Amino acid sequence: MCGICGFFGEKEDSKVILKQMMDKIAHRGPDDEGMYVDKLAAIGHRRLSIIDLNHGAQPMYNESGDLAIVFNGEIYNHLELRKDLIAKGHKFSNESDTECLIHGYEEYGTDLLMKLRGMFAFVIWDAEKQVMFGARDHFGIKPFYYTQTGEHLVFASEIKSILEFPEVEKKVNVAALEQYLSFQYSVLPETFFQGIYRLPAGHYMTYENGKLTIERYFDPIMEPKESGDLEQTVQEIEAVVHDTVDAHMIADVEVGSLLSSGVDSSYVVSEFPGEKTFTVGFLDKQSQYNEIRYAESLVEELHKKNFSKNIDSDEYFDSIETVMYYMDEPLADPSCIALYFVDQLAAEQIKVVLSGEGADEFFGGYNIYHEPLSLKKYQKIPRTVRKGIAGIAKKMPDIKGRDFVIRGSKTVEERFIGNANMFSVEDREKLLKTSLTHITPQEIVSTTYDKVKELNDIAKMQYIDTNFWLQGDILLKADKMSMAHCLESRVPFLDVRVFEYAKTLPIDFRCDQEATKKAFRIAAKRHIPEATANKKKLGFPVPIRVWLKEDQYYNKVLSVLTSDAAKQFFHTEILEKLMEEHKQGKADNSRRIWTVYVFLIWYKVYFQEEQFEPINREWINQRVRTR
Repeated sequence: MCGICGFFGEKEDSKVILKQMMDKIAHRGPDDEGMYVDKLAAIGHRRLSIIDLNHGAQPMYNESGDLAIVFNGEIYNHLELRKDLIAKGHKFSNESDTECLIHGYEEYGTDLLMKLRGMFAFVIWDAEKQVMFGARDHFGIKPFYYTQTGEHLVFASEIKSILEFPEVEKKVNVAALEQYLSFQYSVLPETFFQGIYRLPAGHYMTYENGKLTIERYFDPIMEPKESGDLEQTVQEIEAVVHDTVDAHMIADVEVGSLLSSGVDSSYVVSEFPGEKTFTVGFLDKQSQYNEIRYAESLVEELHKKNFSKNIDSDEYFDSIETVMYYMDEPLADPSCIALYFVDQLAAEQIKVVLSGEGADEFFGGYNIYHEPLSLKKYQKIPRTVRKGIAGIAKKMPDIKGRDFVIRGSKTVEERFIGNANMFSVEDREKLLKTSLTHITPQEIVSTTYDKVKELNDIAKMQYIDTNFWLQGDILLKADKMSMAHCLESRVPFLDVRVFEYAKTLPIDFRCDQEATKKAFRIAAKRHIPEATANKKKLGFPVPIRVWLKEDQYYNKVLSVLTSDAAKQFFHTEILEKLMEEHKQGKADNSRRIWTVYVFLIWYKVYFQEEQFEPINREWINQRVRTR
């Protein structure tokens, strides 16, 4: 796990500029640094040593020295690839997985990507042909940002590194804000910084003679079978999970695991041979917002150790600016701050953790996936009738059943944009003062839906979440919060071999009237307590709604929502009303309030602070000094 950055095109003081870019992402790699610079290319690397600790320094080169690579991630099948490449005549000089990429590219070109099992973002510079090749992994586990400015292509693992390039002008992309208010994360190809883009998951790029080309090499489309044998499927899932956890243990350092009260991380912990697990919670141990008691109970049964931390409200709020600094873009998921603390806890002892992300998207685990089943009978009523009933319901107070008839009047394409839907189009257009594109969330996801027109609604929802929610929220916070503490986070369920199996599961083995992740949960019950395997999906519970009713935090948040910065973007009287309604208990507006608040904190960090210092800066500096 590392940080990469660089640029292509002639530039004076290339080494000085590259060093500034590298220093901005020192937290991603405190153990070492390296750079390659020629007339047309400057690529840099910050290393967190995990595999081949003594000989894995980057940039790395092929035998002739005309290919140079910088790589962030892990290739879990690199020993298999190495064996194949040696048989084809390639000479290896070390034991790192990085060298497999450069020799694999020599041998297979872009076809190499479909042979990889791992998480990755890398760039290869061909000095002889003067061609750059860059790629991002199948599901977007590792980040990859880029921009074109003048005659230069600039790239990095984090946006803050790109901002160090002299010609990059820092400007807010208000079109990103418009969609963020609905999705709760940055959803457009262009980030919150004008002109800076993310390379999408499953894509690669080439840059030659000033021309940038981007191609897709992998598309995670579900292909559910009509039926299957449940017992055989459960046994196959057990084998798949065992294999992927085993593959993700490859390391020359100790590996631990994050642990919540849910089935996904619990199943990982039951399978991994390590000992240390890490958990955080809020309020007291008996609270619905505290998962520590569940974690302690599980590790006692599995004969492992759990290290836990109770996060108090003051340190949670005090960390938000630092979290937004490391995130690069605003993310209104309150759990990203909790993740910051659990990763901090783990980083005090180890360099690698396993985590349970991805099982919900692949195996059908989100509670919302029940909706097509719940609406099935109602949607037998002619649509024109349902539309009429919905029109009446919209004019009524928010009583029980109102949302059901409104959502039942819509197709899945009309009602589902992913796991979060904060502000409606109407509400966000009333709220925003900025110029508007008037593009709806449904328009954003429509081209993705077009690819899976023939699939069952649940499989369609999985595809939307894999392409949007997983990349924009789940994986982004997993990478950024772990790397903020020089920690590598691995996600065994987000493995191409797991996906190749999971994509064929019959729909009723994913989700039925009784349970989400049906077959997966049955498999998990054979390894963890039944109560844990059956536990309803909670996410990462954070008591935002509770805190926003307390005077201290109500006033703290309100002061930000009515600030001069807020008035640049929002009609703040609407925000004041949302706050008052929430405090009085008239409505739970916590998530919508939080969405705006987090954006404004991010804006302060990147556009109002001259030189922001994260609260763990000294800890990071110490790690770098003692490498």
